[in-house]
Amino acid sequence: MKHQPANGLHPRNLHGERYDLTALVGACPALGPFVHPSPRGESTVDFTDPRAVRLLNAALLAFHYRIQGWNIPEGFLCPPVPGRADHLHHLADLLGEGGQPPRGSGVRVLDIGTGASAIYPLLGHRIYGWTFVGTETNVAALACAKAILAANPDLKHALALRLQSDPTRIFQGVVDSGERFDLCLCNPPFHSSARAVRETAQTKWRKLGRSEEHKRLNFGGIGAELWCPGGELAFVGRIIAESAEQPHSCRWFSSLVSKSEHLPRLQAALREAKAERVQVLEMRQGQKRSRILAWSYSKG
Repeated sequence: MKHQPANGLHPRNLHGERYDLTALVGACPALGPFVHPSPRGESTVDFTDPRAVRLLNAALLAFHYRIQGWNIPEGFLCPPVPGRADHLHHLADLLGEGGQPPRGSGVRVLDIGTGASAIYPLLGHRIYGWTFVGTETNVAALACAKAILAANPDLKHALALRLQSDPTRIFQGVVDSGERFDLCLCNPPFHSSARAVRETAQTKWRKLGRSEEHKRLNFGGIGAELWCPGGELAFVGRIIAESAEQPHSCRWFSSLVSKSEHLPRLQAALREAKAERVQVLEMRQGQKRSRILAWSYSKG
């Protein structure tokens, strides 16, 4: 049995140790110019540089997961691979219900807001062999996800992409009548307004001592990727409300919840929705702590 890495990542996570940047540059040569020695003489990249972060992601995906041609336009959310892999490993444990995590194409997963990166389907299929339906409200993001699939023809059967034309809805219009999934996952927009996004970024850069010209989000993100009216609490509340309308479409519904103070209200909403089982899966990635709220309308 693997022990949990010191940085708190899941025991099955491949990214529990320092990055082997020599190997990563071999998998993605474009990363090379962004690798430089740290003050301690170790190779590193500047994690405040969005270009370096995007290329590091591309290298990790190519080296560890055999995903080629991963690229997203500037401005779109660039998800950190180790954290997204961790999310999936915890959900695999949820599906395993105390046993071995299920593997293979028979496991169907619905990814709400798959984004330009399609990161959850790419990792979920490479790690566990699952098949995905990814929904997205942004046409440009959907086109980018399709381009990544085109660069990896062996993944085409593993992910179906669907445009959600009504951004106020979660399942309606993208989940067919009678369609069934083992799992629904979501990384919801965190902020409640564009102003809140800017203020958070400015606070971050002040703490880092960066100048005005460097005040940019190193992991990017546009519009609905980062905020929605009511923020995370309202968005997850909508998932809960709509899940109650079609409770048997998924064996497990789930969403990432960044703010622990949101849990009591969301758990109250799940009691009102008459969810049979509710779990909170705690995650830690270095100093960052988050959790997955999962619920099911079946007794098991």
